Amino acid sequence: MIKLRLKRFGKKREASYRIVVINSRSRRDGRPLEELGFYNPRTDETRLDVPGIVKRLQQGAQPTDTVRRILEKANVFEQVSASANQ
Repeated sequence: MIKLRLKRFGKKREASYRIVVINSRSRRDGRPLEELGFYNPRTDETRLDVPGIVKRLQQGAQPTDTVRRILEKANVFEQVSASANQ
């Protein structure tokens, strides 16, 4: 199964995360299929490749709970449903 998951990077105690598309059986920091965004929890900064995320969600990728909350904040699921209706 393909997942949208957070991949940790950055210094100790100063973690940032990349939102990646990865096989669910791969390790957390393993090689992703694609990188689709960035999330910094310390500054709450988020950068998303929305068209890429929408494409992967339509292909059946499942976001983890944390990634789902980030995408809901950015209203990505509204774009998924809007593109599905067209």
